[in-house]
Amino acid sequence: MDPKITAYFICIVRSLSVVFLCLILDSTFGIMYNYAFIQNKISLGNVLFYIWFLLSTVLCIWYMIRLWGKPFHFEEDKEDVTIDSKPN
Repeated sequence: MDPKITAYFICIVRSLSVVFLCLILDSTFGIMYNYAFIQNKISLGNVLFYIWFLLSTVLCIWYMIRLWGKPFHFEEDKEDVTIDSKPN
């Protein structure tokens, strides 16, 4: 497969993996363990869940910006492709 396509596929897979992991963790602790819903009053579990939810969302967005903000460096004479800020 072409190295350019492989580099894009790697970024796509990493993006989907991080987003799905955040969604699974947030929905599991929020919905299944009832921390997302406030019953009679706000409990410590609700506060910790919403802090975690905001923190994980911000970190997920930061990771996406960092992942897709890096330029792809392709070298024409080699099959080496990097997703770093510097070419090899």
